[in-house]
Amino acid sequence: MPKLLEWFAQNARDLPWRRTDDPYCVFVSEIMLQQTQVKTVVPYWERWMRSLPDVGALAKAAPARLHKLWEGLGYYTRVRNMHRAAQLIVDAHGGSFPSRYEDILALPGIGRYTAGAIASIAFNQPKPVLDGNVIRVLTRLFGIDRNPREPRINAHLWCLAEELVTEASTLQPSATGDSAVARLTSRAGPPKASPAAVTPPSPHPVSALNQSLMELGALVCTPRQPRCVDCPVQGLCRARRENRVEQLPGLGVRARPTARRVAAFVLQDGQRFLVRQRPAGVVNAHLWEFPNLDALPDDADLRKTARRALGFSPRSLTHLCTIRHSITRYRITLDAFRVALRSGGKRPAAPGRWLPLTALRRLPFASAHKRILDQLDGV
Repeated sequence: MPKLLEWFAQNARDLPWRRTDDPYCVFVSEIMLQQTQVKTVVPYWERWMRSLPDVGALAKAAPARLHKLWEGLGYYTRVRNMHRAAQLIVDAHGGSFPSRYEDILALPGIGRYTAGAIASIAFNQPKPVLDGNVIRVLTRLFGIDRNPREPRINAHLWCLAEELVTEASTLQPSATGDSAVARLTSRAGPPKASPAAVTPPSPHPVSALNQSLMELGALVCTPRQPRCVDCPVQGLCRARRENRVEQLPGLGVRARPTARRVAAFVLQDGQRFLVRQRPAGVVNAHLWEFPNLDALPDDADLRKTARRALGFSPRSLTHLCTIRHSITRYRITLDAFRVALRSGGKRPAAPGRWLPLTALRRLPFASAHKRILDQLDGV
């Protein structure tokens, strides 16, 4: 274990949220990092902290402002849960981020992994973490070939992560040897039952242990072409000894993605464009978009699709751009079209709001529709 901690101290990426143990800063980073890559999160986190530097600022912020700050990160339920969590912290904890693991876990949008990450990183409490990176490290290290999504195997992995972080809590910075990992790898089968940069040696071994497991999975023990020769615990890795690194974790066959075609329509009347706000309870709720509709396989006539989306048949349609993106298991091809309106005619009674570009740029748009909006610069 000390080898892993030493590796982390020397190789950890210089990420802005690692320069502080402020629980609010850790909280924001952990929520943003859910299902989002680090390189994407960094500028969002920095902008967020400039705009909303503490829990009180987040609790008081207007939802539209939060959605705009989050624009492009996706999975917008996260930011709405963050808002609710901040309001609960203000109401129930006097504006101070709770330090008890149970209180952190009770916050909206926070599960076992995120609560463990905040408790261990911000408060150095021996709480385990188990995300995709840690799962990959542990299944390879301990040679676990069953699907980690299976409840029994997942519970076993949580137990391993907990034993490791508990062992870390007993370490002194000068401790040597990998006794905890060696002891655990010898087992077969699940058990029965103030801001500062991280500098070596870490004064907080619990925080460093959990972060080192995540960092090892991100940088070395990667899904494809892992760099085993650079791994600080390679001598203890059962998958490496048995030449099974590429086969683990055994996640089974992934479901094939589903293709979808969407047509979006850009209506312009003078200097104003027609946009709509998505309702609550749907994907990308409360975000703005241009009128659009899934194009059915038999929609050979684009005008019919436009009529179903807009409520009238446009005089002409001009292709504007094609945008390819993904939402969960869907691989979406979105074609956007400019809609020509009759000169001097009455504005169509399509639902939505007619707004100028200056107003549109202040609204939070769904990511694909933000890319359509970007195409309209200079119009």
